[in-house]
Amino acid sequence: MHRRTKGSRILGNGLGALVLTGILAAAVPASAETLMQALSSAYGNNPDIAAERARLKATDEGVAKAKSGWRPSVFANGTAKTGVSKTTPLPGSSKSYDYESVSITLTQPVFNGFKTVESVRSAKAAVRAGRQNLLAVEQQVLLDAATAYMNVVRDREILRLRARNITVLKEQLQSTIARYKVGEVTKTDVSQARAALAQARSDYAQAKAQLAATIAAYEKVVGHKPGRLKFPRSCPKLPLGLKDALARASRINPNILAAAYSQKAAEHNVKAVFGDLLPSVSIQASLSASRNKVEDSNSTKTRDASIMGTISIPIYQGGFVHDSVREARHKAEAARLSVAVARRAVRQQVVSAWNNLIAARQVISAARAQVTASRRAYEGVREEYKAGSRTTLDVLNAQQTLLNARVSLVSARAAEMTAAFSLLAAIGELTAWRLGLKVAAYDPTEHYKAVKSKLFGTRR
Repeated sequence: MHRRTKGSRILGNGLGALVLTGILAAAVPASAETLMQALSSAYGNNPDIAAERARLKATDEGVAKAKSGWRPSVFANGTAKTGVSKTTPLPGSSKSYDYESVSITLTQPVFNGFKTVESVRSAKAAVRAGRQNLLAVEQQVLLDAATAYMNVVRDREILRLRARNITVLKEQLQSTIARYKVGEVTKTDVSQARAALAQARSDYAQAKAQLAATIAAYEKVVGHKPGRLKFPRSCPKLPLGLKDALARASRINPNILAAAYSQKAAEHNVKAVFGDLLPSVSIQASLSASRNKVEDSNSTKTRDASIMGTISIPIYQGGFVHDSVREARHKAEAARLSVAVARRAVRQQVVSAWNNLIAARQVISAARAQVTASRRAYEGVREEYKAGSRTTLDVLNAQQTLLNARVSLVSARAAEMTAAFSLLAAIGELTAWRLGLKVAAYDPTEHYKAVKSKLFGTRR
């Protein structure tokens, strides 16, 4: 009788330790890294964002390149020549000579079939598309960071639950062995307790490996290893309904806007290519000087200044330009269809994220009820076990059910936060500015303003 009481006390202590796990997990120090801090680190350190900013800067240069069609081109040429001239058949008629010349030519385009106008418009539209692409990359990085953060929080909590389960099952095994020695249970009960402990250790090893993978993913996105993390207090502000979410996504989603600007760029490019079929007009001014010195003769110097206008009317260019126009039109049509593709993809993402969010909240509610019910069931089975009306297997099953319920609750809470951030990303609101991150927000217009009309210089 004394041994039975001792075993029951061990079992009760194990239950108390299991229940205490959630309380200990919630007691995170105030110095823990918050989700917003992790997102700020990802925004400032992630190389994907930095690479996309560099690509956008390269796109900015396209405007300056297009504007060069309005500007003059200036070339300088110099020639120096020395030699011997021999006339035959007269003997002694060889003479040495020297010749030098220098010229400078300026060509100013006047009209080129609106090619420059449309090229500039196309380049500006491409810049706007690039800015939206940058926002899309920013959103993806922040979403990856939020997901990695929640995965680490989830997997750390699951690992703690798995570790505590091993402790409880060790105590259960000791209690079962003690009861077996006094003949209260059979050897089968001991084997069942050993099997449950072995399974718990296997689950712990898998949870540990999963945590290592999520920590690596966190470091990849955020830029440093996770320290102490704490579960966010609440979800970010979300739309009131699916209809509202879809309406906002159609207006501000960067993938849709990038596709729309790319379509405009392609349409302007068609007109730019068509400009090669129209006449072009230019003015050319030149200034040259030369000196010619022949042996036994006076040197001659020549200076020449001229200005002339040129009109060029294309008649036939081997079909190359016509092919180019058709190609540009096909690309413009593809860009137009890409807008529809982007809209459909965004709608699917919003609907999916919204339903995942609703499902996660429903799972949380069910999991909480399951935890409560499983805990009560476990306590009842434990009391019946003390009275001898329940077997060791019944206790192990009830304990495993309670553990599974707690793991499901932890996973569902993390899934809710991930779905919330996925919804913001699908809408287009998962940006540093909209989240209010405490970072120095990158302004893509600064580089554009610096280079859009730049005339000289190869430095960025």
